Amino acid sequence: MRTLFHIWLSPHCRKVRLALAEKKLEFDLVLERHWERRADFMLLNPAGDVPVLVEEDNVVVVDSAAICEYLEEVYPEVSLLGNGQPAARAEVRRLVAWFDGKFNREVTVNLVGEKIGKRLTGVGEPDSRAIRAGRANINTHLQYIAWLTERRRWLAGDSLSLADLAAAAHVSAVDYIGDVPWEEHQGAKDWYARIKSRPSFRPLLREQIPGALPPRHYEDLDF
Repeated sequence: MRTLFHIWLSPHCRKVRLALAEKKLEFDLVLERHWERRADFMLLNPAGDVPVLVEEDNVVVVDSAAICEYLEEVYPEVSLLGNGQPAARAEVRRLVAWFDGKFNREVTVNLVGEKIGKRLTGVGEPDSRAIRAGRANINTHLQYIAWLTERRRWLAGDSLSLADLAAAAHVSAVDYIGDVPWEEHQGAKDWYARIKSRPSFRPLLREQIPGALPPRHYEDLDF
């Protein structure tokens, strides 16, 4: 069985989990507290980061972007990079980079990183200035999601793609801590409700961090 090393609420790990599930590829999850620098894990990835995918033939693939590209090349039956046209695939990659880069930097790190990441790793107290910045920044991103889905069925086009999975991975992590202002962003909420109802998403919604329960609406498909 292929194995995915992950940590709670990591959007990059969640993106890979969603990609595997959408491609209907079975896998075992191994919780890896990567900040502990476990020796056996460091042999798999000297950078010490998750996610790390280990295939059944012991091929090791590191980094969420590399893993998703690998999955697309090795298991192309269900494509998550658009309709095959270079421009369409480029748009998917652009949006993945937007959420894994810009959204992560402006929102996820400031909210999930401060509220959950610091507690897990024991590196200090949450920074209230970062939290305020994250709460302000998320509004622009939710508006952008709504703008995109007013013009397309999904974020990058007519079909679900890795762009939707990356965006939903980040949004779901922030939603776990109750910091998504859904009442102010109906367009983004409608998009998230569609992706949240997919079978691939259910394991994420069932996952809970010990000592840090999500808000009641987190698992609710009719939130």
